[in-house]
Amino acid sequence: MYRIGIDLGGTNIAVGVVNEKYEIVALHSVPTGASRPAAEVIRDMGDAVEAALVKAGVSIDQCESIGVGSPGNCDSEKGVVTRAYNLGWFDVPICAKLQSRFGIPVRLSNDANCAALAETVAGAAIGCKNMVLITLGTGVGGGIIIDGKIYAGMRSAGAELGHMLLVLDGEECTCGRRGCWETYASATALIRQTRQAAADHPDSLLAQTAPADVTGRTVFDAADAGDAVADAVIAQYCVYIAAGFTDLVNSLAPEMILLGGGISRQGERLLAPIREYVANNCFGQKDGAIPVIKAAALGNEAGIIGAAAL
Repeated sequence: MYRIGIDLGGTNIAVGVVNEKYEIVALHSVPTGASRPAAEVIRDMGDAVEAALVKAGVSIDQCESIGVGSPGNCDSEKGVVTRAYNLGWFDVPICAKLQSRFGIPVRLSNDANCAALAETVAGAAIGCKNMVLITLGTGVGGGIIIDGKIYAGMRSAGAELGHMLLVLDGEECTCGRRGCWETYASATALIRQTRQAAADHPDSLLAQTAPADVTGRTVFDAADAGDAVADAVIAQYCVYIAAGFTDLVNSLAPEMILLGGGISRQGERLLAPIREYVANNCFGQKDGAIPVIKAAALGNEAGIIGAAAL
């Protein structure tokens, strides 16, 4: 039997047919067109499911379930996307609509939760029962797995880990609060920090890149070229990430914390100083409950595989 995983994003809808080994055997992607009514987007999701099935040479009768990973807050029990601002969705009963069309069970969870679940069934955390996935992108996303299951919390609103407080009255966050972890540890934050360092140090290699052209890679490229200012920005950025990791260790004592998102491609350049900081600063220091800290493995496939695993 197969399962279908749908990764619903603000830009694209990616649908995969997944086998019993959690391998994607066929993939189909279409633009989301998020400005349209939800009913039109869901119709296109269904069409993408049918297209993926054709590519796989599989019928819907050979599939036992459909899973959907959506941005925003999702009521997993009711199958409703309650609040997804980048889609403009509020209280959208997505599971009922897809189940009506295809006649098989449909499950829903937040996309970061799906990515975390995927790593436990097919990625860097296979066999791990208690873990946290942190993804660094436009914001800081998080997924928590406890006893092998997604931790959703009341009203499925848990694991908004990017909105833990890091600096009291610090940088303004998109959520309306100030000083959230996301405002210091996201890729967006790194870009801001790089621009600020370039402005403060006009002789740095960082200043050779126009502010509008700065990306998450800019500071790493400058560091590779021997720029000391870039090295300092990266070192401070690692502290911001690691401080949040330390709070997760102290509050959850997971077996593993995985780092995902495009920034995670920097590998040990980030992971080594993060591990050192956590070991020196968590409760009990080196004798504390220090988890394995490493990079996530599944990349863009995580959302589909995790949704299928719901």
